[in-house]
Amino acid sequence: MSALAVHLEVFLREHLPRDRRASVHTCEAFAYAFQLLVRFAATRLHRQPSSLEIEQLDAPLILAFLEHIEIERHNLPQTRNARLVAIKAFFRFLEYRLPCCLDQARRIHAIPVKKTDETVIDYLTRAEMQTLLDVPDPRTVAGLRDRAMIHLAFAAGLRVSELVGLRHDEVAFHPQPSVHVLGKGRRERVLPLWKETASALRTWLAVRESGNSPELFLNARGETMTRSGFEYILAKHVAVATIKMPSLAKKRISPHSLRHSCAMNTLLATHDIRKVSLWLGHASLKSTEIYLRADPTEKLEALMAVTPPAVRRGRFRAPDTLLAMLRTTKTADRYAKR
Repeated sequence: MSALAVHLEVFLREHLPRDRRASVHTCEAFAYAFQLLVRFAATRLHRQPSSLEIEQLDAPLILAFLEHIEIERHNLPQTRNARLVAIKAFFRFLEYRLPCCLDQARRIHAIPVKKTDETVIDYLTRAEMQTLLDVPDPRTVAGLRDRAMIHLAFAAGLRVSELVGLRHDEVAFHPQPSVHVLGKGRRERVLPLWKETASALRTWLAVRESGNSPELFLNARGETMTRSGFEYILAKHVAVATIKMPSLAKKRISPHSLRHSCAMNTLLATHDIRKVSLWLGHASLKSTEIYLRADPTEKLEALMAVTPPAVRRGRFRAPDTLLAMLRTTKTADRYAKR
């Protein structure tokens, strides 16, 4: 039997960052996936997490874990698939370290990803976005921070991991306000900022405590803002904004909704999906096509550009009541014989 803790530590702290050159965000996502898995396995097997063994993480337990995060944690299929990717990567790592686990690894690799529905995205209109930005109280330090975070997330279309991981030295105000972002897949991009966004950032930096953390946004304890921390802050302000703008109650708003809103705003302004892709840091245009499906103006322009076929005008004739009765009787007799 092989201890899980030893191999999992090597996988997360050495293999991913050194051998695979995975980004910090990828390492954190994989670590969180195994945090959920280890807790689930320890509860199910009635053992301490540190005493778990690799052989106990068999295919039936992995399937039960995937079902658990969907049903009990209410995770979407996309999240379920992301957790499965982390698990499969770990067992690929084990294949050359523990040949005795080859059969177990093959069974786990055979677990299929779940197909997902490509639904139309939720995004905020300009009026809804302005209502949300007006909620944080500018008379408090937390309000200045929250307004700057929401403004920057919307203006630059940042992922939540990019927002909370942004350092203060990656924001420049001269000669042009801009932000330097290290995005998904180690793709870097430099984005110019609106004057309003730059003003909100300057106001926050003027009251930001100088601590040991190099990150731009800090929590109430002066530590780095976390993903869950920003989600909580956004949900709090959305609840207040919904009172002023009831249309927000019909939308599922998350930190990623701000990124969607930025993309839709850019698409409506430029009518160029390539510029949207470059702004968001997508690897291919395929990832950006979701915004074309959500934009009704593009479809309206296509509809107006096509000449509709001519429809010949006809005359309506009411059906003969006797023939209608005979057809009904014939059908009833056929079913009666059966």
